[in-house]
Amino acid sequence: MKTPCSLIAVRCPAKLNLFLEVLGRRADGYHELDTVMQAVDLYDELLVTPLDGEGVWLSCSEPSLPTDEGNVVVRAALALRERTGCRRGARVALTKRIPMQAGLGGGSSDAAGTLVGLNAAWGLGLTARELCEVAAAVGSDVAFFLGGGTARCTGRGERVEPLDVKGGFHYVLVCPPFGVSTREAYGRLGALTSGRASASILLGSLAAGSIEEAGLGLFNRLEDATFALRPELRAVKERMAHTGVFAGVCMTGSGSGIFGLCRPDEWERSREAAAGLRAGRVFAVRSILRGVERRPEGRTTK
Repeated sequence: MKTPCSLIAVRCPAKLNLFLEVLGRRADGYHELDTVMQAVDLYDELLVTPLDGEGVWLSCSEPSLPTDEGNVVVRAALALRERTGCRRGARVALTKRIPMQAGLGGGSSDAAGTLVGLNAAWGLGLTARELCEVAAAVGSDVAFFLGGGTARCTGRGERVEPLDVKGGFHYVLVCPPFGVSTREAYGRLGALTSGRASASILLGSLAAGSIEEAGLGLFNRLEDATFALRPELRAVKERMAHTGVFAGVCMTGSGSGIFGLCRPDEWERSREAAAGLRAGRVFAVRSILRGVERRPEGRTTK
């Protein structure tokens, strides 16, 4: 056990799926995935305060989100307490900035941030491997956010292989004013095709730092299923591609976020082109090398 901390601030980044193939349905009801995820500098913020009692109390800047066990933040805290036998409680304040139901992994990132924050706040001293074991039990993408950066994730997303990437990449993200249910998107996936997309082009281009080739390697098997649910998303992707300013355009996760990979020195032009489509909120983001990250005590992100 380490000395507990009185207040922990944690930044929780969003992610983009640069490649997402669905390999089949598993016996546990989840789908087997092969995906390349990239952490980007769009953040939620957690403030974690330990309490002497056993309750876990969550407040959130987004009133539509539950603050009980219906929220993955609370479930992560309870899973950590069960894993360690810790009997302390906590107060967690969540500031939401990552759009919800947009395929950006905000909930999973918040869960990872909760594990990191409470590990410090409760003085548990769990190793990165031990935190990953808890994360895998909490949710499919949670383990990725403990390390962040660029990683190839398999299984249901819980097996994480960090990737070496040459240079940083810039993206412009468009989030329409509606979300997409992950459950509904997978439900519309239908019979899986016999062919399988390969991540080899993308992986090679990331290692070489080739933006044009990376744009060609972007892929998401869920696009057709999600576009059947929300046809306007197909139009957003096509309109972004037709601007001609992006090396490639792709949906992230099960949507509704659509992102474009920017060419060097054209980040601002790409952002302006996306904003001109008037298809939703526009974010200019960069790839980052980290996952959830503790901030100096008491300090928050502005």
